[in-house]
Amino acid sequence: MKSTKQKSESSFSSESLGKCLESLRFSIQKKNALGSIIQNWETIAGKQLASNCNPLQLNRGILIIGASHPQWRQALIYNRLALISSLQKAGFKIKDIRIQQYYPQKNINLKSDEKDIWENHPSRMDIHGIVTCKTCGNPCPAGELKLWNKCGFCRRLDFS
Repeated sequence: MKSTKQKSESSFSSESLGKCLESLRFSIQKKNALGSIIQNWETIAGKQLASNCNPLQLNRGILIIGASHPQWRQALIYNRLALISSLQKAGFKIKDIRIQQYYPQKNINLKSDEKDIWENHPSRMDIHGIVTCKTCGNPCPAGELKLWNKCGFCRRLDFS
């Protein structure tokens, strides 16, 4: 029994695993071409274009690329044919490219923003202390009383 198991394990080679991975990559590329273009964008478009232009949409062989500035839009227009050729050589069935102005939103680091918000949140009794609400007479965080002149529960009642 052991010899059969060892025999089957040794029949797999790194070459066959490489072929399997390449086949999987090709299959994913075929099914989700835009995702694959985005993943390989720097290699396809070059570092300068890739850092200032983004593939946005792929529909029926037409790739829409967004440029962050009119200057980069012009660069895409001049390099349009070379870019189509590069995409086709990479295995993508691209017929044409459309270029549009695109202003990507800046990446917001939510974790640091959330951390800053939580560190100064008015409901934190460990930072602001605890006092008595002037409206209901119950204990409440001093930050809420300072901000709204009442506790958070009484403030919610104002909105209902």
